[in-house]
Amino acid sequence: MNQRLRRLLATASAALCAIASLVGCSSDGTSEASAGKAARPGRFASPNPGSVNTYWIQAPEGLILVDTLRTPADARKAIAQIRETGQPVAAILLTHSHPDHVGGAGAFHEAFPEAPILASRATDKAMREDRRGFYPLARSANPRFPAELRYADRTFEDGAPLRVGGIRFKTAGFAYGESDTATVYYRPDTGDLFSGDLAGRKVTPALIEGHSCGWLGILAQLRRRFPAAGTMYPGHGTPGPARTLIDDQRRYLQRFRGLVRSAVAPDSPGGGTVTPGEQRSISTGMERVYPDHPPVADLPTIVQENIKAVARELTAEDAGQVRAVCADRTQKGAATLSAPASTEITRHRVACRPSFPPVHVLRCAPGPGADRRKVHPVPFTESGVLARRV
Repeated sequence: MNQRLRRLLATASAALCAIASLVGCSSDGTSEASAGKAARPGRFASPNPGSVNTYWIQAPEGLILVDTLRTPADARKAIAQIRETGQPVAAILLTHSHPDHVGGAGAFHEAFPEAPILASRATDKAMREDRRGFYPLARSANPRFPAELRYADRTFEDGAPLRVGGIRFKTAGFAYGESDTATVYYRPDTGDLFSGDLAGRKVTPALIEGHSCGWLGILAQLRRRFPAAGTMYPGHGTPGPARTLIDDQRRYLQRFRGLVRSAVAPDSPGGGTVTPGEQRSISTGMERVYPDHPPVADLPTIVQENIKAVARELTAEDAGQVRAVCADRTQKGAATLSAPASTEITRHRVACRPSFPPVHVLRCAPGPGADRRKVHPVPFTESGVLARRV
């Protein structure tokens, strides 16, 4: 199909969508009206466990897709909804190299062969090299993952502006956070930010690459780089206010790091090793604060793997070199104290540190002037404040 005809079809379809709210170019087969001058992006989410999103953006020259799901089977379900819009596909953008975002690229290419697949050079390199061996692992865990991947047709430098399908995007690249490399796509005319996995919504993230501190730094950069971002479209979970999603993700990571740090403290039950009891307490503590947060991966042991990865990261950290953004903090409304175990908190003549199990109890040593024959477990309230005197 030549470019002129594609523009004609896109213009006609956009006009129909504007006139007929019945179809509304919906993301999930339901009606959606246009938001302002630009219609909201469509969205398809694969089923849990490991639900992941693909988006389609209406543009003057056709649809722009963001990410391609985990498997060709999931991709074909999304393709069926995309075809219902009646619009051509102008391009496909990749946010990062994780299997659940690129496994369906071949199916999308077969369905829309004229649409180039775009990725940053860093993401394309990560896909081709697969230094972590994620793709063989994905194939062994899920037989529907493709035997061969479809790579990008065009690459660009992170940070380079893109004009795709008649729409201008700002891009930004990040390294060593949720993934080794990641690209976000920001649309200045609407304030839409397509963030990949840098901030999910009400999901249990994957921390298995062991860069939770780097991820916290990236979240701080996201807020600074895109202060006008309105809606964030995450790789997992539903879209929402950009600031809210960034802040929620930051708090999750800080809480998780605080709990794991307590478990790997020298004077914890396992020393630098997280014991099975400590692992259960961390899992229980996170589940209590974040109930009904399905995992982003179809990996039943994702929380346990997250604990192991963050434990390795924290034990390797130089305490004097930890960035301020990565410092553990007691969160308002926390279900447990998230300060490091080495931090002494003296109240009512006792010095306390987090204890496992249970997560609501601190193991306390007598403070100055207290009876040193008595060591009491001290319950804290939901806000981390001492619940009773000892």
